[in-house]
Amino acid sequence: MTGVGVRRGATNLISSVSWNVELDERWVVLGGNGAGKTTLLRVANAELHPTTGVAHVLGERLGRVDVFELRTRIGLCSSALLARVPAEEIVRDVVMSAGYAVVGRWRERYDEIDTGRADELMKSLGIGHLGDRTFGTLSEGERKRALIARALMTDPELLLLDEPAAGLDLGGREDLVARLSELAMDPDAPATVLVTHHVEEIPPGFTHLLLLRDGSVVASGLLDDVLTSENLSATFGQDLILERSGDRFFARRKG
Repeated sequence: MTGVGVRRGATNLISSVSWNVELDERWVVLGGNGAGKTTLLRVANAELHPTTGVAHVLGERLGRVDVFELRTRIGLCSSALLARVPAEEIVRDVVMSAGYAVVGRWRERYDEIDTGRADELMKSLGIGHLGDRTFGTLSEGERKRALIARALMTDPELLLLDEPAAGLDLGGREDLVARLSELAMDPDAPATVLVTHHVEEIPPGFTHLLLLRDGSVVASGLLDDVLTSENLSATFGQDLILERSGDRFFARRKG
């Protein structure tokens, strides 16, 4: 993205964002409510075109490419998608139906290769034993992992994760963070962008960080360089202290 802005009416959702993600990088986008994180991800998913500036996704310039074809190369896990999955859908079908870019299996045809890949992805995310369950019977954490498996089903070149830990309890969050850490450290995994509100949700293995406030970039670059108490305080508008324990981060208000 070069100087990208998205405006709706008189409101700038994001402004003058310049950002580059390489194929082997694992990015975290961090900011508070209304910072522009989801808008940024929608541009990256070719759902929104910039009002100003230029955005290229997987080498294709938005506005000059068939976005429906482009989106087949992108894996997405979001709360909006979660809300669209029928409760009665079989979990394996939730994962497999990504190949047809549909939610809810109907008359699509799948073969043993599709079934095998779906089972392999579910197993890698710790839900291999849940393939025959219905989606509505899963816990919140299990549903999130099923959607990540779905996002990976088509072997995407870009993986976008929009607040995957939102709504999880402590155990569910920690399990998901561990799974995402394994994925981040896999050299064959796609370029990945993870959106979150919380530094506690940053999985080990993620390499870069983009901080957003009020639709503008506060700082961007290598995670170890950018994630500081000063930058975090500027991002959230409070005097914050950042603490680190091993490969994990924690933040609290000073005083």
